[in-house]
Amino acid sequence: MDELDRTHTSSRLISARSARIYAACIQPEELVRWIAPEGAEAAIEQFEAREEGRFKIILSFGRDIGKSSARTDVVRGRFVTLVPDQRIVQAIDFVSDRPEFAGTMTMSWVFHPSGDKTLVSIVAQDVPRGISKADHEMGMASSLENLAAFVEAQDC
Repeated sequence: MDELDRTHTSSRLISARSARIYAACIQPEELVRWIAPEGAEAAIEQFEAREEGRFKIILSFGRDIGKSSARTDVVRGRFVTLVPDQRIVQAIDFVSDRPEFAGTMTMSWVFHPSGDKTLVSIVAQDVPRGISKADHEMGMASSLENLAAFVEAQDC
């Protein structure tokens, strides 16, 4: 991986209002239903949806691709910024003994409303060097696809 290319992005136009999407991102009982990328399952052990609030999310995989153990990614984080219906900024650390996954990654979720639709953009900065851009962007795109399916199904 290019050491200088530690910013990863993904975006998707979702047929739902930004308020609905924001709610799906800050309510743990909803987040757990869509956040895991394809091939993974999510569990939430801690979730305080407020600025400086902490969270702990565990992703479990059916194959050996985890960062915390062979089949899990454990992330601890905090909410840096919460602007209802507009933006969520998180500081995220992987729980791992492996140095290539060390460091705090900043993830920003920005909601750009356009009528009944919203463009959701994710920017991950200072991504640990052990995470490939291609894999990470594919995972973020998969989570956005899940988010779209989740909120669009609820608006029917």
